[in-house]
Amino acid sequence: MITGKCDCGKVSFSVPAVRKTVTACHCSQCRRASGHIWASTQASDVTDLTFANDEGLTWYASSDFAKRGFCKFCGSSLFYRLNTEPGIAIAAGCIDTPTGLQMGKHIFVADKGDYYEIKDGLEQLDTH
Repeated sequence: MITGKCDCGKVSFSVPAVRKTVTACHCSQCRRASGHIWASTQASDVTDLTFANDEGLTWYASSDFAKRGFCKFCGSSLFYRLNTEPGIAIAAGCIDTPTGLQMGKHIFVADKGDYYEIKDGLEQLDTH
């Protein structure tokens, strides 16, 4: 079982399994929402998430096709979900260690910030 939480603990969850790779999104919206890049793994279905505490969980419709879940108390960015798909992206940084995860690829690199370079040798896609 994988567990995770926000910084203040007012959102805590478990999920039986996630994708073992982390995708780093460099789009401007993810950078604004997270403060840098959005690094996440994926659960195959949002219904796989079980919340031990969801007191702080709130959702923001960040576009007409997706929403972001975050803690309204501490501001931790936790989830990203496309409205038409069953899966849910889970911020890699909120998962309790050891995660067993590894970086997989970078997406939306054409939109990345001008203050850093990507030099890890992983796949880089201009879109997703």
